[in-house]
Formats: sequence, C-alpha cells, structure tokens
Amino acid sequence: MTELVHEAIGRQLTDLGVRTVFGVVGSGNFHFTDAMVRGGARFVAARHEGGAATMADAYARMSDEVAVLSLHQGCGYTNALTGITEAAKSRTPLLVLTAEATDPTSNFALDQAAIAVGIGAVALRVRSARTALDDVARAFAICRHQRRTVVLNVPIDVQDAVLDAQAPAREYRKVAEPRPDDDEIAAFARLLERAERPVFVVGRGGRSPGSRDAVRELAAEAGALLATSAVSRGMFNGDDWNIDVSGGFSSPLTAELVSGADLLVGFGCALNMWTMRHGRLIAPDATVVQVDIEPGAIGVHRDVDLGLWGGVAGTARATAAWLRANSPGGRTGYRTPDVAERIRSGLRWNQVPFEDASGDGRVDPRGLSAALNDILPTERIVSVDSGNFLGYPSMYLDVPDEYGFCFTQAFQSVGLGLATAIGAALAQPDRLPVAGCGDGGFLMGLSELETVVRLGLPMLIVVYNDAMYGAEVHHFGAGTSGLDTVTFPDTDIAALARGHGCDALTIRRPEDTHAVKEWLSAGPVRPLVLDAKIASDGGSWWLQEAFGH
Repeated sequence: MTELVHEAIGRQLTDLGVRTVFGVVGSGNFHFTDAMVRGGARFVAARHEGGAATMADAYARMSDEVAVLSLHQGCGYTNALTGITEAAKSRTPLLVLTAEATDPTSNFALDQAAIAVGIGAVALRVRSARTALDDVARAFAICRHQRRTVVLNVPIDVQDAVLDAQAPAREYRKVAEPRPDDDEIAAFARLLERAERPVFVVGRGGRSPGSRDAVRELAAEAGALLATSAVSRGMFNGDDWNIDVSGGFSSPLTAELVSGADLLVGFGCALNMWTMRHGRLIAPDATVVQVDIEPGAIGVHRDVDLGLWGGVAGTARATAAWLRANSPGGRTGYRTPDVAERIRSGLRWNQVPFEDASGDGRVDPRGLSAALNDILPTERIVSVDSGNFLGYPSMYLDVPDEYGFCFTQAFQSVGLGLATAIGAALAQPDRLPVAGCGDGGFLMGLSELETVVRLGLPMLIVVYNDAMYGAEVHHFGAGTSGLDTVTFPDTDIAALARGHGCDALTIRRPEDTHAVKEWLSAGPVRPLVLDAKIASDGGSWWLQEAFGH
C-alpha cells in the first residue's frame, strides 16, 4: 500500500510514544497533524502559535514526555519563536514539527533552520522520502535522550512524496551518562568529610529518574541541607532538612542558611544570578562544587573549586558509597537541633510576618496569596507568568512536589503564564490547575482564555492587577520620566473573563477570596478568573534580581 511521507511521519511519531500534540493547523501542517491524530495522539488546538509552543513546553516539563508542536511554515513558525526559545533555553524535550517552504519565491520562505540554531534549538530536516523515517527517529531520540528542543523542518514537496518503504528508521538508543572517575569522586567525598555546613542545591538537571533519592541519600551521609532552584521547587517536600528555593525567591531563613554554607554543591544547577542572587548567597570562603551532565555548563556563571562531569544520580550514589566505605558513621554537618527547629518554625514565606498593605479598594498580594493557599486543595499545579508579582504565587502558594510547579522563566518573557498553565494542567489532570499572572501578561496571552474554556479546564486564574508593568515602574522609581509608557487605565478583567465564558470575581480585600471556596465546593467545570486589584508594596522582594540582565 502506498504511503505518503506526511502520513508516515504521523504514524511513526505515535508509534514512538507521542501522546499529545499542540499547535495551530494551516495548509502546510494539516496532513501530518491529521496523521498523528489518526495514530491516537490528542491534538490541542491553541488560538495562537505562541500559546501552542508554551503549552507544549509546559506539558513536556510536567509529564516527562516528548511533546510535539505542529506548525505551518513561515509565519506559523515565527509566531511560535518566543515559546520555542523558552523551551530551548530550558532543555525541554520538545519536538517542533514545522512545514517548510521550498520555493524561494513563496511568501512563507525563510531560513527556518538558521533561526532554530540562533535560539539554541537543534535544527534538523526531513531530507527525502528515502530518509524520512530515519530523520524523524533521530529527531525524536535527541528530544528524549538528550532533553533538547529540536526543530524538524518538513519541506512541502518532501511531505507529499511517496515513502520509500525500503528505508526503515534506525533504532537510536540512549547513551549511558558519564560518571566522574574514582579520583574525582574521592576528592568530592573528602570535601564533604571536612564540611561543617554543606548545602546541596538541585536544579533542572536533578529531575532525572533516581536523582532525588540519590541526592537525599548523599545529603544524609554528609549532613547537608537540601535546597532547589525555582524550577525544581517541591522536590524535597517532606524531608526534614528541606530548605526550599535558593535564590531570589528565598525566604530570609533560607537565604541565611545558604549563605552560611562552607560547602555549596550544585547538582544539575547553573548557580546563576537567580539561584545565587548574583553570587551574594555564596560566602567568600565557601568551597563550590558543580555536578553537571553538560561539561560546558560547569563554571559558566562562576568559578568552581571542583567541577564534576556526570549525571546527578550516578555521581551522588558513587560519592555516598565512598563515604560509607571510607568514612563510616555519617556526619552531623548542618543538621543540628537548632537548625532543625528554625526550619520547622520559620522557613516558609507564609511564616514571615508582614504589615498588610490592603486598603482603598486594593488587596495586599501577600495576604491574597496566603489566603488562597489555605483555601485551595493540596493537590494543585501552580504555573506563573513573569512580572513584578511573580514571587507571590511562586512562594506563598505551596506545591506538592516538583510536578506541582511549572516555571517557564528561562527567557524571562512576559505573557506565557496562561498558556503555561494549560499545558501543565493537561500533563497533570488530577490536580487543580492554578495560574498566576500579572495584568500585562494576562492581556498579552488573552487569546488562550478561550482555549481554557473550550477544553473544560477547572482552572483558577489569579490576575495580580496593578494596571502597570510593575517591574519597570518599581525598578526605575517614582518621578522618572517615561513611566506613562508602562502604566495604564484600570481594566475590568473580570468582565473580559465572563465574556470568554469564565466565572469571574473582582478581589479588593483578602476576605473576598471566600467566594473561591464556593466555586471549589460546587465541583467547578469552568475556569474562575480573579481580577485582584493589588496594592503596591514598593516592588516585590525578588525584583532586584530581575534586572541583573
């Protein structure tokens, strides 16, 4: 039976395990999208390619699956670039399947491969009917095994060709992760032996299978406290020595404990300006170790005393084994009764007192977030946009584990929050989806509110509405010329939400959140949008980190 290349592409991807495809369908990607649907994949139609890209990114992060983004050639591809860039910077296993114009006179013609390389993605092409299956298999394997974002261009003339059935795909097997040699493991272990206050910070690279347990095992041997970067928040929930997020979001106690470390170890963590507050969380005399599967990532943001090229799980297990064999008995390290009591009584932002700034029809964003935290079920998945408000939902809303917090901030783009929440919700359907957005980002991504309604997602969307781009206003300060370019008349976001088919409330006081209880108790079938008119606290505590550029 004759099979066209576009049919074979769809069939092969579903055979490889693709379950969910996001996109906006045009003439160039119509057929291979339909082939994936006929192969059993779910297609999620977004209202804009930018939203589709971010949904796919979030879905892949929260499901540990390779997600597919299906795009029309030319403008469909360029519309999606911000979301694809975020995914590429985050090493999301995302396969961007995009049609490609081959006629140089076409309105859609452009160098899509060069653009992909420029934003940090892997650029590949379905080269011919003879190589089609192998090209697809290779692209999928790079996504799955190397955790990279791949742009696979499918030329229009090739996808309509007859498949060469004599050219089956290769089987691309995963290569074993590197592991530091015995001397390097011993050097790391000896640093842990001598450390009195070790802290481990686990980033995105520590979310691989087995890594959490391996790092906890080593931390117990070394007497280390456990922290994460923002993208891995929740990983060590339930551990008595978890000190939550290191960096701009750190509570005062977390910042004190991290900066008090005499040995700081980054596992799959960049130790960048966000996670280390431009280096201020690293004591001048602290020893710094970085473990990463990418050798080029070691020492990029700061000099390290020891760099270990290896997978997180394998490196941690080998080091724990060395300590048990050569230095048995374990170490107290940072795990003292005094530190334990301080962690129990004052670690979380919800435990830090503040003077409520609510009044004059505006609600304090801290009080609002804390009130919602008490109302919402434990099983939730929180997704956030970028902006001045960002720290409030990120740190005042608890999450159950690292699959309960979706943080698309590698490109620091405003406007991705709502689409992020859609992708995360589809990846974790048994959890209540919560989206935290500023008014600016919410209005940028407004087209996807219809997608939330159409999909029937019972999502809580909290819009922290200060009628301005608050990060710029607070950063440059009152009286600065030009602030009228980043301030706006108040928008009735609740009315906009109702027009899209959502339930909606305007929040002006913390007690107004009681209506959320009614929405939850009724078994929500529609999204609820909270238009929270927030008071200013002079700029959120993490804001200074945002302008490190």
